Amino acid sequence: MSTPTALIPAQAAARLDDYTVIDVRTPGEYASGHLPGAHNIPLDHLHTALPALKAAAARGTLLMVCASGNRSTIACTELAAADIPATTLTGGTTAWAGEGHTLHRPDNATAVWPMERQVRLVAGTLVVAGLALGTRYRPARWLSAVIGSGLIFSAATNTCGMAAALAKLPHNQPRTTDLNTTLRALQD
Repeated sequence: MSTPTALIPAQAAARLDDYTVIDVRTPGEYASGHLPGAHNIPLDHLHTALPALKAAAARGTLLMVCASGNRSTIACTELAAADIPATTLTGGTTAWAGEGHTLHRPDNATAVWPMERQVRLVAGTLVVAGLALGTRYRPARWLSAVIGSGLIFSAATNTCGMAAALAKLPHNQPRTTDLNTTLRALQD
C-alpha cells in the first residue's frame, strides 16, 4: 500500500487531460459544480466502483476530488488498500474555484447544499431546539450538549457521523442508472 500523493490546483489544471477525475462528493454537491470531465462516485459507493477504478487506473492516473480534500484523501487511502494508485486534489473544488478555475454544472441538475452546510444547518437546528425545549422540559437541554460534544469529536477526529447520516438521504444519493453509467464509462 502506497501513500497517496497530492496535487495543488495549479498542478492539476496544467495536466487535467492526463487524469481520470473522480469526484467523491454526493450527487447534489457534484451537481453544484465539479471539475471538467469529472465522474461522480460518492465516497460511500467507492467499494462498488473498485473494479471500474482499477481498470481506469491501468490506463492513467486517477485524480480524486471532493469539496476540501478530506474525503478525496480518504478515497485515496481506500484505493491504495486495494492496490489502486490515486492522487488527491489539495483543497478540493473549493481551492480549485478559489484559484479561478472553472467548475462545470450540468444544465438539468438541481444543486444541493454542500455537505458541510447541511451539517451546520442540522447541528444548529438541533442545538436551538434543545435549548428552546429545555425552557419547558429541562432534560431536553442534553440534546444541545450531545450535538456540541459530537461537533468537538468531529473536529478532533476529522470525521463526521452527522455527514455520514445526511449522505444517506435521497437527495444525496446517486440514481442507480447514473452510477452504473459512470462505472461502465470508466471500464471502457
